[in-house]
Amino acid sequence: MSELTAVADGLSFPEGPVALDDGSVLVVEIRRGTLSRVAPDGAVSVLADCGGGPNGAAIGPDGAVYVCNNGGFAWHDREGLTVPGGQPDDYSGGRVQRVTFDGAVTDLYTEVDGHPLRGPNDLVFDAHGGFYFTDLGKTRGRDMDLGGLYYALPDGSRVEEIVYPLQQPNGVGLSPDGDRVYVAETGPGRVWCWDVTGPGQVRGPAGGAGARHAKLLHGFAGAQMLDSLAVDSAGNVCVATLNTGAITVLSPEGEIVDVVPVPVPDPLVTNICFGGPDLRTAHITSSGRGVLYRTEWPRPGLAPQFTA
Repeated sequence: MSELTAVADGLSFPEGPVALDDGSVLVVEIRRGTLSRVAPDGAVSVLADCGGGPNGAAIGPDGAVYVCNNGGFAWHDREGLTVPGGQPDDYSGGRVQRVTFDGAVTDLYTEVDGHPLRGPNDLVFDAHGGFYFTDLGKTRGRDMDLGGLYYALPDGSRVEEIVYPLQQPNGVGLSPDGDRVYVAETGPGRVWCWDVTGPGQVRGPAGGAGARHAKLLHGFAGAQMLDSLAVDSAGNVCVATLNTGAITVLSPEGEIVDVVPVPVPDPLVTNICFGGPDLRTAHITSSGRGVLYRTEWPRPGLAPQFTA
């Protein structure tokens, strides 16, 4: 594994990295409520003010950026780390947003079948132009939401529940041939997968019954919680592992292939994306310390369906 190099620091809880064709990287800054752009030289500029808590991001078939907005967190500063907490007093509601490169922001989805979105977290586009996304929910002083996995079209015409309930579903990704969808649950530290039978369809009944048809890819031991994930070209699932402060690489069979920590310890390593001409440049968000890292990955990443 090559050395991790800090590309940018001072970011306000970066997440949702998206590598662009010009070598720059989009990140959300959740605490600041922005979608920002990090140039190859590390210069940071704000692309759009999303409000709330922009989280996962991906380029859609129309070249716009689609953002899961969790509605915001209560924030804490602890021993040099920025730490997200529960539902804030100024919680603005969960939503999925469409953001254009001129900075225009549109709320695309705010509910599914009459149920408000609580804390949309991550998304991934499939070859058909639709996207899977997770709703992690929000945590309050005495209770917390259940979450789910959903599928939507980028034109605003369709959104539906695929699996419910899940416990804090966070990262979501697709296998190289699109026949599996993976979801990482944060608190339980589990990565699940489902067989995909069609666009937005998984094996087994839809909705709550669909949860019974999940396959456990890997359950992490101890106090290891999970965040977002990306899949590489070999089908390995690269999942951000909280507390450990690393990216853990799981084979398609669920075995641990590698563990890649960041050089300055941070329990809040949250995401990874792949870019560059050969898709072997990995960008990793060390969110608690506000750093975006870059490294050469041992294997090419999986090419996203759409780029900009």
